[in-house]
Amino acid sequence: MRSLVFLLLVTLASAKVYQRCEWARVMRGYGLDGFHGYSLANWVCLSKWESNYNTRAINHNTDGSTDFGIFQINSRWWCNDGIIHSSNACHIQCSQLLTDDVSVAINCAKRVVKDPNGMRAWVAWRRHCENRDVSDYVAGCGL
Repeated sequence: MRSLVFLLLVTLASAKVYQRCEWARVMRGYGLDGFHGYSLANWVCLSKWESNYNTRAINHNTDGSTDFGIFQINSRWWCNDGIIHSSNACHIQCSQLLTDDVSVAINCAKRVVKDPNGMRAWVAWRRHCENRDVSDYVAGCGL
């Protein structure tokens, strides 16, 4: 447990909070624009409401699971936090989602949207982005 706490502290020290357009450019570079039918604006909206573009965001849920990183990926289904029994569908340690190396988070988010629920897997996307005009999330970004 001490090593997990230490690893999380080291990880948090290297985290990043993105600006909206900066994050949109990063995600476009990783091929998220149009990935599995979701516009780049939907991805930006999702990460705005899940983490406010913060790679070190953590949220503890009432079911004992935890959401990690810029996409708030859940430990019960997608990553292993060493605490709760996990399906670990992304085959990663949850701590990997808390660094400024967003490639792991992006690859896991791609795996999540391939699930039958797509972006509906994220409550914040359903509440704030689904069936809405999300074009403002990439407006002025020159994309």
